[in-house]
Amino acid sequence: MGWAVGGGVTGDLHPLLAGRFSPYKFDPARAVDEHEVELLLEAARWAPSAGNSQPWGFLTARPGEPGHARVAPYLAPSSARWALDAGLLVVTLTRREVDGSDLQYSEFADFDLGQAVAHLTLQAQALGLASHQFRAFDLDGLTAELRPDPGWAVVSMIAVGRAADEPSPGRARRSTAELRSDPWGGSR
Repeated sequence: MGWAVGGGVTGDLHPLLAGRFSPYKFDPARAVDEHEVELLLEAARWAPSAGNSQPWGFLTARPGEPGHARVAPYLAPSSARWALDAGLLVVTLTRREVDGSDLQYSEFADFDLGQAVAHLTLQAQALGLASHQFRAFDLDGLTAELRPDPGWAVVSMIAVGRAADEPSPGRARRSTAELRSDPWGGSR
């Protein structure tokens, strides 16, 4: 599959979506205050989920807080280079057990968490903040450190703060035609 730059109806895309990018450099002087953290979580709270199960949880950790000191050692060197300068680190968790049923896990839990993270990401953008979702950390070590309740799993992390870099020129995205492609080689 090829990747497209621009084209389509990009000019009509909402500015929060069009301007979103994942920075590799954050301004360490820009704190994320408690009100902003609450707005980010409120945005995530309103995400849709299967059966309104809301199977997501977030551990928020700002520099100088005990949670930050617990999370930071588990970052991979590749993410520690930029994520530690963010004003907020967010550990994302999902509840894969289905309450009140014989099902051992929800096949929708990770998808629903993704919806909540997307809402959080757009709220960050609306606040003039940037976010970078990542999985470059010691999952087993962080899980052992945080000891989530049974049925819950650590999935990813998000660094949130003021971007100190710009989007790469000519960021590549698959074309909308490719998004409509049949994965077995045909077209719709």
